[in-house]
Amino acid sequence: MFKEIFKNVSLVSPVVHCITNYVTVNDVANIILASGASPIMADDIEEVSDIVSISNALVLNIGTLNTRTIESMIKAGKTANKLNCPVVFDPVGVGASRFRMNTGLKLLKEIKFDVIRANASEIKAIAGETKLSKGVDVRLEDAIREDNLEYYIELGKSISKVHNTVVAITGPIDIVTDGEKTYLIRNGHKDMGRITGTGCMVSGLIGAYIGANPENILASTALAIAAMGLCGELAKKETLKKGLGTGSFRTYLIDYMSNLDEKILIGGIKIESR
Repeated sequence: MFKEIFKNVSLVSPVVHCITNYVTVNDVANIILASGASPIMADDIEEVSDIVSISNALVLNIGTLNTRTIESMIKAGKTANKLNCPVVFDPVGVGASRFRMNTGLKLLKEIKFDVIRANASEIKAIAGETKLSKGVDVRLEDAIREDNLEYYIELGKSISKVHNTVVAITGPIDIVTDGEKTYLIRNGHKDMGRITGTGCMVSGLIGAYIGANPENILASTALAIAAMGLCGELAKKETLKKGLGTGSFRTYLIDYMSNLDEKILIGGIKIESR
């Protein structure tokens, strides 16, 4: 199954429409290109419906939220729903301000999302279990660990059932669930949190994988996250070997994604099914 999902990304070369944040937009586009898919970054309300109509997936990211793009997101999302184009929601920093929280809840009400990809603090904010957030980063006390893993699995399942969506909670251990079946992913490296945009990048990558495999959203989401984590591991090994820092780490991360093949992927992913 995972082999076929991976192959389809290159075969289909899905167009991924991203309304994302301007801090990470370049990296998001590059990781999508590196995967074999085709990104398009269009956020003006006058063209979003046209762009969605030629796309295989839509990714909505509120990282640099502004009032102009909210209506663009809603229009794009509703068009995608009508066309059965899968939609990914990345509620960046949703608990950091009232504006972000209200916007996140509005988008969840107006649009049917196929995947919600968030960190643990963002997921807790969506669930109404906390009103605190460390900006756009996960709070240390919220990080997924072995001792709170079951709590986050159940929280993810609950949100999945409420919103009829796949929920992906990314962190030291990644959780992907559709409310019934759950995947745990143990790929990645902590230094992925030391460069801007890895969360945004993985949301874009999910768009590429589900855009090529719309009939298998759950497994495609899990594989996209595992692939990103694996490339992070390989990039870290390369920078350690050469004594390089986070700037090179970011470059190698994209390099390894562009060179990822079936043998490396299947041999390196750590996905557990529950």
